[in-house]
Amino acid sequence: MTLKHYAAASILALTTVVPALASAADAEAGKAKAAVCAACHGQNGLAQIPTYPNLAGQNEQYLVSAITAYKNKQRTGGQAAIMQGQAAALSDTDIANLAAYYASLPADGGN
Repeated sequence: MTLKHYAAASILALTTVVPALASAADAEAGKAKAAVCAACHGQNGLAQIPTYPNLAGQNEQYLVSAITAYKNKQRTGGQAAIMQGQAAALSDTDIANLAAYYASLPADGGN
């Protein structure tokens, strides 16, 4: 097999695995878990406080990475201490579900 064949096989494998991983998260379970997040990030994922980020419409994998980094205390600065405390109680499934929920919301709040 040539390098070109390995690359093609890798791309094919990723296109079949990545959607399966993304679909494993439960946005409805994330919505239920998101009640505490609304205090800072807004009921619809749009923060009312300018220093807090909007989560609505954000990239799902980015949210998983960011929340996991807070949980592992790899993100510091700003409101990291608050987020570290919030993320500490989340399981990997909770994180995936929250990310799926916020990614499913319209970035403009539905307007």
